Amino acid sequence: MSVFRKLFGVLLAIVLLCGALQVGGSLRPAPEVEGALKPTEVQREATEEIVDRLDLHYLRLKFNDALSERIFAQYLKDLDPNRLFLSQQDIQAFQVYRDKLDDQLGEGVLEGGYTIFNRYQSHLETRLTAIVAELNAGFDDWRFDDDTPVELDRTKADWASDQDALGRIWDRQLKNAVLSMRLNGTDEKEIQKRLVSRYQSQLDRVRQNTSEDVFQLYMNAVTQSFDPHTTYFTPHNSENFDISMSRSLEGIGAVLQYEDGYTKVVRLVPGGPAAKSGQLKPADRIVGVGQEDKDMVNIIGMRLDEVVDKIRGPKGSKVRLEVIPAGGAGEHDTHTLSITRNKVVLEEQAAKKAVIDITRDGKPMKLGVIEIPAFYLDFNAFHRGDPDYTSTTRDVAQLLMELRKENVDALAIDLRNNGGGSLLEVNKLVSLFINRGPTVQVREAGGRVSVESDQYPGILYAGPMAVLVNRYSASASEIFAGAMQDYGRALIVGDQTYGKGTVQTLLDLNHGKLKMTNAKFYRVSGSSNQNLGIVPDVTMPSLINKDEVGESTQPNAMPWDEIDPAKYTPVHDLVPLLPDLRKRHEARIKSDPEFVYVEKLRGLLDQARERRVVTLDEKKRRAWQQQFDQQRLAIENAVRKARGEEPIKKMADLRTLEEQRALDPESAEEPMSKDPYLKEAGEILADLVSLMSHQRVADKGA
Repeated sequence: MSVFRKLFGVLLAIVLLCGALQVGGSLRPAPEVEGALKPTEVQREATEEIVDRLDLHYLRLKFNDALSERIFAQYLKDLDPNRLFLSQQDIQAFQVYRDKLDDQLGEGVLEGGYTIFNRYQSHLETRLTAIVAELNAGFDDWRFDDDTPVELDRTKADWASDQDALGRIWDRQLKNAVLSMRLNGTDEKEIQKRLVSRYQSQLDRVRQNTSEDVFQLYMNAVTQSFDPHTTYFTPHNSENFDISMSRSLEGIGAVLQYEDGYTKVVRLVPGGPAAKSGQLKPADRIVGVGQEDKDMVNIIGMRLDEVVDKIRGPKGSKVRLEVIPAGGAGEHDTHTLSITRNKVVLEEQAAKKAVIDITRDGKPMKLGVIEIPAFYLDFNAFHRGDPDYTSTTRDVAQLLMELRKENVDALAIDLRNNGGGSLLEVNKLVSLFINRGPTVQVREAGGRVSVESDQYPGILYAGPMAVLVNRYSASASEIFAGAMQDYGRALIVGDQTYGKGTVQTLLDLNHGKLKMTNAKFYRVSGSSNQNLGIVPDVTMPSLINKDEVGESTQPNAMPWDEIDPAKYTPVHDLVPLLPDLRKRHEARIKSDPEFVYVEKLRGLLDQARERRVVTLDEKKRRAWQQQFDQQRLAIENAVRKARGEEPIKKMADLRTLEEQRALDPESAEEPMSKDPYLKEAGEILADLVSLMSHQRVADKGA
């Protein structure tokens, strides 16, 4: 018995010792953060929870050295995208974290992220302080007669060797800022005032950074290393997210994100003030916000929640935005627009119709058009059984019956700028045009594939049909367009769509929320909507630059792929007709003034966008600007002549006209009947009817 007791005592001692060692290991002190801002215990706990949840991400990535390197690169890009504050010396010092961030994050250790940030913040404060002092001293003695090159885009440049080398880069950057504003006609005092205000406001905001700001930035470098739609929201930003989802927000109806120090427009809420005004576009960058007639406040570098708070305001009030348009040559190439705030309500997103008259071979043709700004559904009314709930499909069905009474010969569904919405609604909408069958496939992270189907027999509209899309058509719009293309039910015309083919779920955390990608959409043909989007059957010219807008432009975007097709029966095979349709379309638009205008303007804008380096020689810069303005005026006046409008004599007059349109967009609204894209869609459908008729005759003859 005594031997047993001794043995038990030894075993107990070993267990206790092992336990003590294990506890001692887990309580090993984390590395000390270098710098002023430190993580809190709540943030450390939240980090472990986020890492655990990310194990369920669609990609099933493991926290290993490869992911650590991706997080490391993403974090540096988020902190210093243009490589203007950190040097090669700093990057070398950070190399110790390149393959260790995964280990730290798994244990809730935030030392690497905070130490990197604190060093970056120190350089940022020092640099901005020096810039403000230099600008306050004036630039009367600055010379603008040398051919020194300035990089407009430093995102892919080498890191400068040290802070002295960065100082020389900043000298050129500031000279370029002054010269750019001079060329835009801004006087010297205003240039100094605006630049001092810009950099002083950035400096003030940098000094207000908190531990929570660092945590959000670092966690989003982690989440966006998985894919661009996986995002962490702090408790404060979670509240903003809940407000925007409930659509009770009074504002402009724009989804924004912080990117490279700027507030970037991701998408516009259909039916919202920004979308209805037509002034703000996805990929535009907002650099200033002004209330009514008050001074514009610079927001470069401002936290996203602060920007949102400034843009929000009571219904009926106006907000002015200073914007760098998508594809703008530089951060000083801005324009100002005004938007009246309002509530985003379902009724303002409602589908609407029109009838456009087209003449083909001397015979009239009626084109019915249904514009769908979003796939909307009043979920609350739907779930409580309200028979009059608001629904895209119900509205479109009613419009189709009205168009039938008007004896339209063909139909165009306009999904341009439609960013998506209810999956339930898009499936029901497909059912109006096919007689039962699958509509979309959804693949979950584990590989399980489910098929959404049209359960309703019959077709409400069976005639010739086109679906208009552009680069801003996304998500649910791509599901509908893809189904119509796979079934051969409609021609897809316009531009390649956005490519948003992933599904997200919102997870509550003890400290904030995590929006995480957990599934992907696939067409009934098995092709993914992701990244590639929907490629039109007939492409139309567009001013939208696909290199700047779309899923493929996002960092760490998930790739396109395929799965097995669903079992479905196409209604028509339109593929053999496409070469003829494209040939006729291209012959028409070659001499159409509206499309010639788009092609030429796009070419000119692409030339400007492709300028990666500019000179600091003022004479050369003025000569380039004058040549650009002359070409721009010539393109504008050619289309004005075709429209029967008076020519514009000076570029300043064109800028004034464009600003007036931006401040009063309703005055520039055109009816659907004057939309060249809708008219050309009608011409394409007339070609389709003719070719299908000839095909049927040939089949009968055979």
